[in-house]
Amino acid sequence: MSNDPNTVRLSLPSKGRLAEDSLELLSACGLKVYKPNPRQYEARIPALPELVILFQRPGDIVVSVRDGSVDFGITGMDVIAERQGENGSILVLHDELGFGHCGLALAVPESWENVHDVAGLGSYAAALQRPLRVATKYPVLTGRFLNQFNIEHTLISAEGTLETAPSIGYADIISDLVSSGQTLRDNRLRPLTGGLILQSQAALIANRDTLTHNSLALTVARQLLEYIEAHLRASDNLAIFANMRGESPEAIAARIFAQETIGGLQGPTLSRVMVREQDPNWYAVNIIVHRNDLFRAVSELRAIGGSGVVVMPLSYIFEEEPPRYTAMLKALEAAR
Repeated sequence: MSNDPNTVRLSLPSKGRLAEDSLELLSACGLKVYKPNPRQYEARIPALPELVILFQRPGDIVVSVRDGSVDFGITGMDVIAERQGENGSILVLHDELGFGHCGLALAVPESWENVHDVAGLGSYAAALQRPLRVATKYPVLTGRFLNQFNIEHTLISAEGTLETAPSIGYADIISDLVSSGQTLRDNRLRPLTGGLILQSQAALIANRDTLTHNSLALTVARQLLEYIEAHLRASDNLAIFANMRGESPEAIAARIFAQETIGGLQGPTLSRVMVREQDPNWYAVNIIVHRNDLFRAVSELRAIGGSGVVVMPLSYIFEEEPPRYTAMLKALEAAR
């Protein structure tokens, strides 16, 4: 691990889908990780030479950022919430990186026909005349959730497969990560209504003390958030170009603003089209629309005279100030 004062450190998951998606996100943001030897646990991002990349297990990333041995980390909100501690040393910079979606939830055997929600679980647990045995890898979050409903319980720590715990008999129910739910069904378990403890996806975190006292880390935080926010915003939008007749740019803009979806970010960009017949009434229209609105946007453009419609993906949409960077500065200031 580098101790160079001219560098800061970002930990990424070392293996699995979360690792692959983290590298893909950074690459899509223009921050491709260069790792010449796949067995190395250190790498670099040429676009950010001051940033050293380390590879750790998802849970260890949280601990490393928490104790300050690593400055930044990308991992799941599930392990962040479980292991961040109570001292506020971890600051979540971005909690919606768009991958690693799952939920931490309670699941009971399908044979428990009268237990369908948390209230029913409480009644069932009270009738047991002993603590409810719950197998989980998330004792902090699970215990806190059960305590909210005054359900007497014993947490059973497990590192392997949890879904077999009720059938084997060493636990009554489980608290585990659920995505599609197929694994639960395969093991004759079902999630409880109201039993979702935490909705999770990948997040970017930082050590609060490092950001407060290390100007280089603060600069890197801004760069990371600039690239990530601009890319994620762009990935949800498309650029549309079309030609349109009109007596003036203002007249075309009025027709556009009368539609529902083609107003653009602040408004359309209009420029004169130089055509062979020297018709002064042709203009090029450039707008940004959300991907989900594409079909309606094209229809609206056609309805007001748009032709030659071209649609292109976007790489970045930069704001005047990245909102999450501004939020980070406010959080740091509030803690002083």
